[in-house]
Amino acid sequence: MAWFPFFMELSGREGLIVGGGTVALRKIEKLLPFGPELRVVAQEIHPRIREIPGLRLEQRPFADEDIHEHLAFVIAATDDAEQNHSIAALCRERRIPVNVVDDPQACTFLFPALVQKGRLTVGISTAGASPTAAIRLKEQIMELLPEEYGGILDFLEEKRPEVKRTVPEKNHAWVMKRLCDECLKQGGPLTEEACHRILEGAMAPKEAQQEE
Repeated sequence: MAWFPFFMELSGREGLIVGGGTVALRKIEKLLPFGPELRVVAQEIHPRIREIPGLRLEQRPFADEDIHEHLAFVIAATDDAEQNHSIAALCRERRIPVNVVDDPQACTFLFPALVQKGRLTVGISTAGASPTAAIRLKEQIMELLPEEYGGILDFLEEKRPEVKRTVPEKNHAWVMKRLCDECLKQGGPLTEEACHRILEGAMAPKEAQQEE
């Protein structure tokens, strides 16, 4: 099965974690930077999960009614494979995305290995074939990215309105590429002087493209 890498808005949306152990903890830690409202249902809850602010913790057995139409996603992270499969079946019936830990065949979405630098998010998946390989690739990508990559993206976002305002439309893509290349070359955002030189040179560059 091929897995398409959707990027989904999670801020303020409700997610359910069934299970309260170390695996559930790792999933929660991956999700938290993206702002979902997480509810944890488990008979035993790891002390580190209890320390995380903003979680809704319900220490009790899972009930079918915990899966409702307003959920954005569900993670089945219990140590009971049969219960995990039952949760997955309920989610499929109700068309709710579900991730079952250590069982890609039961999932309707997978957790990628994530590379994050400010606004940059890179998701790496092997479709469950080898999480170790995905993590190794993540490490290699991290080594390639400048420490200031997040700042570079902020800089480029800030400059886009100026480029659109001051540069002929046919040259927008060329200018943004030059700005990006120069930022990567020096490992951070450009000075105003360096940026101005690129904008000045954008009046009629031969390599200018028609689209951004």
